[in-house]
Amino acid sequence: MTEYIKPQVWKWEEENDNRSGNRPTAGSRFEQILPQGDKPLQVYSLGTPNGVKVTILLEELRELGISEADYDLFLIDISKGDQFGSDFVAINPNSKIPALVDFSGEEPIRVFESSNILLYLAEKFAQFIPTNPAARVEMLNWLFWQTGAAPFVGGGFGHFYHYAPSAQQYPIDRYAMETKRQLDVLDQLLATRSYVAGDEYTIADMAIWSWYGRLVQGALYPGSAEFLDVASYTHLKVWVEKIAERPAVQRGLAASYRPIID
Repeated sequence: MTEYIKPQVWKWEEENDNRSGNRPTAGSRFEQILPQGDKPLQVYSLGTPNGVKVTILLEELRELGISEADYDLFLIDISKGDQFGSDFVAINPNSKIPALVDFSGEEPIRVFESSNILLYLAEKFAQFIPTNPAARVEMLNWLFWQTGAAPFVGGGFGHFYHYAPSAQQYPIDRYAMETKRQLDVLDQLLATRSYVAGDEYTIADMAIWSWYGRLVQGALYPGSAEFLDVASYTHLKVWVEKIAERPAVQRGLAASYRPIID
C-alpha cells in the first residue's frame, strides 16, 4: 500500500453533483418542502441507531397513554440526500437525522441531535428521567457518554469494518479495540445494576441500547457480533435482551416511515 503523503493544505478533490455525497461545506443544496401531519410532534428521521432512539421513546410515552406524544414520522433518505434540502436544513443546520418539530405550543420548537430530542421529550412529559438530583446527574452522565462514545462505534469501527471500500488492519484494529473497551465499560457497569443509570429504566438506556444493544444483537454490521465476541459480555447481554423484550422498543424498531414526497 502506497503511503499517503499529507499535503500542506487539504483540498476536496471529488465533489460532484450527487446530492447525497458528503462535502466539506454546510447548508442546503436544493429547495425542499417537507410534509407536515396533524400530530403534535413531527419527526423527520431514518431507522438508524440515532433514529430509533426517538421512535423508541415516543412509543414508550404512548405506552403510558400520553396522547400528546403522538407523532408523524417521515423518512429522510440520506442515500438520496434528503438531509440537504432547505426545509430539513432549517430544522437541523447540521444536516443529520433525526430532527423533530414540536407544534403543541404557541410557537413551533425545533429540536435536533438525538440525545437532545430524548432529553427534551423526557423533560416535557416528565417520564424516563429521574427527579432525584443525584440520580438525574447519573442518568445524564451515561446519556452524554453515549453521545461522545458512539461515533467511535459508527463512524470508526462500523465505517472501517463494513463500509470502507477496502479492509485496512490499522483502523479496524484501532476502532475494534475501542469498541470492545466500551462494551467492557457497559458490561462491568451492568454487573452492578439493573439499568444503565441504576434501578430505573431511563432515556439513557434507550440511547445506549439503540447503539450497543443493536451491536450485540448483530443488527448493525454483518458479522460484527462474532468479530467482537459480544457473547463474552454476559451482563451486557442480559440487559440487551431485557430491553429488547419491551413492546414499545419493538414498536419503535418497527415504526413505519412515511415518504416526504407522494
